[in-house]
Amino acid sequence: MLSEFELIARHFARSPRAEAHGVALGVGDDCALLTPSPGCQLAVSVDTSVAEVHFPANAPPAAIGHRALAVALSDLAAMGATPRWCLMALTLPEVDDAWLGEFAAGFHALCAESDVTLVGGDVTRGSLAISVTVHGEVPLGAALTRHAARPGEVLAVTGTLGAAHAGLKAWQTGERDLAQPLLASYLLPQPRLAAGLALRDLASAAIDLSDGLLPDLGHLCEASGVGADLDAAALPLADGLVAALGEEGARQAALAGGDDYELLVSLPRAALDEAHRRLAEIGVALTAIGTCSATPGIRGVAAVDGWQHFSGGKP
Repeated sequence: MLSEFELIARHFARSPRAEAHGVALGVGDDCALLTPSPGCQLAVSVDTSVAEVHFPANAPPAAIGHRALAVALSDLAAMGATPRWCLMALTLPEVDDAWLGEFAAGFHALCAESDVTLVGGDVTRGSLAISVTVHGEVPLGAALTRHAARPGEVLAVTGTLGAAHAGLKAWQTGERDLAQPLLASYLLPQPRLAAGLALRDLASAAIDLSDGLLPDLGHLCEASGVGADLDAAALPLADGLVAALGEEGARQAALAGGDDYELLVSLPRAALDEAHRRLAEIGVALTAIGTCSATPGIRGVAAVDGWQHFSGGKP
């Protein structure tokens, strides 16, 4: 059986570009030594993914590795941060070298795609869970936050809504083909890193949609001290969503399905055209779905329950 150190060396000690990425010391010591870029603040976030709560334990290992990193990187996207480094704590019920090889391949592939370097972590025995800490950089004072939305500003979302929830339902009914777009949206989410960077100097506030549009909009409104008026007809539903879930199910999925990992932003109306132009250049749709209001509360759609941790789990 592989020891912890052999496991790390075989599957996770990969940093061929470390020096070029500000890593003075990476995997294999007690701490990593990192060199942030001059004039930048660090944006740091941690996400824990637990089997049968956040993903199916029998999902393809490469998809589990991808997903664990993707959901953490989505927080950097919401801040308009450039991703730099990550740490991973992996808890395994047993050592399965073939499973680990596929998991690591999925994780490292997204690292390469996102220009992120794995610089350390931990491996231990227990129920399957993955905690990923991501580090990004943002110019001093330029980070997007949740607390700066203002009354009268436009609320807009990237991409489409509801696909991940429909993908989860598809998995639960036996779909296993990751080429199926809805299932891919659930198991292989794509963090909107380029969109966050493009919107950084245009948007006033932002949040990533992990728990569902309504719950996450509620977080943004509470932090900013504003309300919201939504246009239910404007919600950008994912292709195939109505066919998969019916009209009412599609609406519920778009509002509160969770796991979309799109960006919700508040921006001045005068910046909307430029935001559309910038995102069109990188192939990302942006849809205005309402406005911020001085009146507390969210209006225009019926309230539905979003994803809640400790509520029994999604899968």
